[in-house]
Amino acid sequence: MNGVQTNRRIPLLIFLILALSSGWLSTYLHSDGTRRSQAGLPEPVQTQAQGGTSKEIDGYSVAITFKYNYTIDALVVSTKNYDSGGLSDKLAPVDLGLAWGNVAAYNGSVDFHWDQHDRWIYWHVDDISQLDRIGTTADVDRQYSNNHSIPATSTVKKQLEKIKRGDRVKLEGYLVDVYAERDDGAWFEWNTSTSRLDTGDGACEVFYITKIEIIERS
Repeated sequence: MNGVQTNRRIPLLIFLILALSSGWLSTYLHSDGTRRSQAGLPEPVQTQAQGGTSKEIDGYSVAITFKYNYTIDALVVSTKNYDSGGLSDKLAPVDLGLAWGNVAAYNGSVDFHWDQHDRWIYWHVDDISQLDRIGTTADVDRQYSNNHSIPATSTVKKQLEKIKRGDRVKLEGYLVDVYAERDDGAWFEWNTSTSRLDTGDGACEVFYITKIEIIERS
């Protein structure tokens, strides 16, 4: 039987078994979207930029310097909301884990365990042979990124907060450096990665997003 008969009462255990067999429970538990693949996504495009903008947030004077124009057509493999109330969370309320190339193409069949916390993104597979179609771990690392997403406007912020795992999105804006200072001497600094080849501390993109297009929903 495919699916669950909702017109009759069944014990919870039987319901769970049926739901697992149909795949429905996985979708239900992951209301933030579903894991899937997307073939044919190109590498992000960046070109030199000039200029910048500024904001006032909680007594901080925030200077945002544009480093590169940046456009990315990608599969969302993970999202993480940050709302502790700190300056970084007010600047970038969402981190987006984005993939392209073979990582996006095989994300549905390779069981990447994506995880985001503390402004980092992590992945692992239970069986390294799953990566045979993609290449080495370095090949994986070159085809995904963690993006500290700074919305340029309130409209962009609302769109950003609607993005879910499994969506295909096209985002435009700038890779930026951020420096903020307060009258009492407190300061904050974020410098963007400008390469898809780096890993570890400092490898995240600080992305000032001016336009969001959700091409396909999960």
